[in-house]
Amino acid sequence: MKPALSSSSSAPSSLPEVHSSVSTHSPTFFKRLFAFAGPAYLVSVGYMDPGNWATDLEGGARFGYRLLWVLVLSNAMAILLQTLSARLGIVGGRDLAQACREYYSRRVCTALWILCEIAIAACDLAEVLGAAIALRLLFGIPLLAGVLLTALDTFFVLWLSRYGIRMIEALVLGLIAIIGGCFMVELMFAKPAVAPILGGLLPRINAQSLYVAVGILGATVMPHNLYLHSALVQTRRFGSAIGEKMEACKFNLVDSIIALNGALLVNGAILVLAAAVFFTRGVAVTQIDQAYLLLSPMLGTAFASVLFAVALLASGLSSTLTGTFAGQIVMEGFLDLRMRPWLRRMVTRSVAIIPAVLTIWFVGDNGTYSLLILSQVILSMQLPFAVIPLVRFTNDPKRMGQFANRPWVKILAWATAALIVALNAWLIWVALGPWMMEASWRVALVTPILLAVAVLLGKISFSRPRSHVPADAAHASQASAVVPHFVAPVYRRILVPLDHSNRDRAAIAHASALALPHGATLYLLHVEEDVTSQVFGELASTAETVSGREYFEGIVTSLAAAGIRAELSIEHGRSPRAAIVAKAREIGPDLVVMGAHGHRGLKDLVFGNTINAVRHIISVPVLVVGDEPAAR
Repeated sequence: MKPALSSSSSAPSSLPEVHSSVSTHSPTFFKRLFAFAGPAYLVSVGYMDPGNWATDLEGGARFGYRLLWVLVLSNAMAILLQTLSARLGIVGGRDLAQACREYYSRRVCTALWILCEIAIAACDLAEVLGAAIALRLLFGIPLLAGVLLTALDTFFVLWLSRYGIRMIEALVLGLIAIIGGCFMVELMFAKPAVAPILGGLLPRINAQSLYVAVGILGATVMPHNLYLHSALVQTRRFGSAIGEKMEACKFNLVDSIIALNGALLVNGAILVLAAAVFFTRGVAVTQIDQAYLLLSPMLGTAFASVLFAVALLASGLSSTLTGTFAGQIVMEGFLDLRMRPWLRRMVTRSVAIIPAVLTIWFVGDNGTYSLLILSQVILSMQLPFAVIPLVRFTNDPKRMGQFANRPWVKILAWATAALIVALNAWLIWVALGPWMMEASWRVALVTPILLAVAVLLGKISFSRPRSHVPADAAHASQASAVVPHFVAPVYRRILVPLDHSNRDRAAIAHASALALPHGATLYLLHVEEDVTSQVFGELASTAETVSGREYFEGIVTSLAAAGIRAELSIEHGRSPRAAIVAKAREIGPDLVVMGAHGHRGLKDLVFGNTINAVRHIISVPVLVVGDEPAAR
């Protein structure tokens, strides 16, 4: 059998800040299983987000237990597709977005990226509305204010990311446990009959239940989760040998089965609760908060409503984390464009907040429930554009080697893709057909859009790759063409900004190591930022400024003793960014060596990020070093 192609070391890593950050090497089976556990739980959060609540409540309240089979079928499809997604990441070393960029043309990738961003925005919209509704139910915060408050979760995600992927996984697992525990207690209160539940597993559907059924499908099998899972599995460090990848695939299969079946139990509990409490009493539920208000009197305990709202809040918070990662993966994978995490998150959250605010402003609170349902249908409409590439890539022996899908898996995968396309085509006809036929201009408006979608489906289904050369071979050929012809840089002038901290030592050590072989001059620069310097400039003279000058002059003396020329400049009354840029333009350095500023995330917003500000302005290589030079 053909070996699986290994990922090129020169290819950009997916989620580079946590890539291969979790070791899976352990002598015992259960410790290895625990090390691999986590990615599927992050993915499973998307299968129990507030959008699922809306579709599950709608399905249970309107149709009783009759759509339970849709949940079971959707979950089976989810396990299959998420397993393929994990295998693509483990074996190919690429997430789904990166694989699409390598395989399809630029135009196709741009279209896929736009559609995926729409899906992420739709998912984010559900999280925004769900969290805002929970805040109103628990604390009485107005819905509009709650929607605006959800923008603050950006800072929470940034802060939490500092502690690594395992901390995020632990938090998500805790939130999932809260959601599941709340609904188990709710079901104990509701005491649903077993026979109708079993009857709901028999497939049946009609035009009335189609819209909700497709909404459940879109809420369960979420397109951006396919991109997310293929990246999250690469946070594990499992080796490149065939046996190691095979073990990783098996452990991730177990992880997916456990996590997604847990999500199925939560979704099933919501639908069964709605059927047992509302459908059996003939109560139509058109709002999530309506369900909250009705649960207590119908179940005979006020505790039921509180549990419902707590679970909803936990659902919104946990879904936030996956949306952040998915947005990063999609943008970096399709466009090879890296954006600062807080900015990326704010852009995505703004796209979700704007329609939510407009709906509440013009339609009122009653429109939020319909908006939740619509967001899940949008997710379902985008599914084929993620599923079809995934199936094609994992079927390809050139990409997957011996890990390529077996014939029975190919049949199941293509059948899943075909079912998704068929259900969406049916939904379009049911939802848009009568509306289009009422006026010719509507036909003229919608027809080109449908044709464009059909053409894109054809391209992703049947187009040949941009190059038949495997990605690794392409990278190797590029390297062989570049390496013999590169010209080693010569450093004559090295600019070294210093901030009178322990980071100066590392910056000077690296700069000196580069200066000695070339006889370069080090240009040391320090900016006094105290209030006195801001007011009096170069006339400022305090104990701190005098001590600082003596410190820097001592560095110049020590460098001279080591045979390194150095010139010192001390600026007053400027921002560090402006001073560094001005000095760089003055001396024209060959290299800038800067010590890492020692903070990230929220502190970047408070204290500033000089390094990024400088490197985006000047056209000089910037070397950023940590607190200490690497020891040999």
